[in-house]
Amino acid sequence: MAKRPITLLWIAIAWLATAGAQETQLDAFTGLKMSGDWELVRNNCIACHSPRLITQQRGSEAQWLNMIRWMQAKQNLWEFDPLTEGKIIAYLAENYPPEASRRRAAIPPDLMPPNPFAPPTIQHDE
Repeated sequence: MAKRPITLLWIAIAWLATAGAQETQLDAFTGLKMSGDWELVRNNCIACHSPRLITQQRGSEAQWLNMIRWMQAKQNLWEFDPLTEGKIIAYLAENYPPEASRRRAAIPPDLMPPNPFAPPTIQHDE
C-alpha cells in the first residue's frame, strides 16, 4: 500500500512537467511569445518601437495588416517582401489575437449625473 502514494506523486510530477512544457515561453528581452516566426517580429518591429506595443495589442490578420499599413503610411515603416509580411502577420494574429473587450459597458444616460459643463437650458414661459 505504501507504493500507491509514491506512484500518485510521480503521476502528478509528470503531469505538471508536461503542462509546463506546453506553455509558450517568453523571450526575456522582448516579452514576445517564442513560437513560430517570433524572431522575424523581433528583428523587424522593435527597431522602431517598444515590444510592449506589440504584446499589449490584439488583432486579427486584417487588423494587424491595417496596423502595418498605417505604420508604413504615417511612420515611415519600410515595405516588407510579401513572404516576410505574411509570416509577421500570421505570428501576430496567432499569438496576439483579438479578445473580448476589457472595457465596461457605457453607463445609460438616465443614470448619469448632471453635466456641470453643459450649457444651461433656457426655459421659455408660455
